[in-house]
Amino acid sequence: MKGSSALLLAALALLGTCGLATGEDNNEFFMDFLQTLLVGSPEELYEGPLGQYDVNADAKAALAELKSCIDSMQPMHKAEMVKLLVQVLGSEEGA
Repeated sequence: MKGSSALLLAALALLGTCGLATGEDNNEFFMDFLQTLLVGSPEELYEGPLGQYDVNADAKAALAELKSCIDSMQPMHKAEMVKLLVQVLGSEEGA
């Protein structure tokens, strides 16, 4: 599980950098990306939040592995992750 946590952190750092570079609303991008990652398909990731980026084969393989780890989580744990993300991103908006 440590490997998938490190992979998630690396993916989030990369996506944060991409979001900052485009001047896009980071909270909106992260919520869309994470929601799609939690409940969508890999294709929905590439058509939706990542649609404006050229995602290479290695990044697609990493996202597929991450998605596989997330898909194997129990629904209760996914729901708790969503609640936590909403709470964290909501507190950043108020700051």
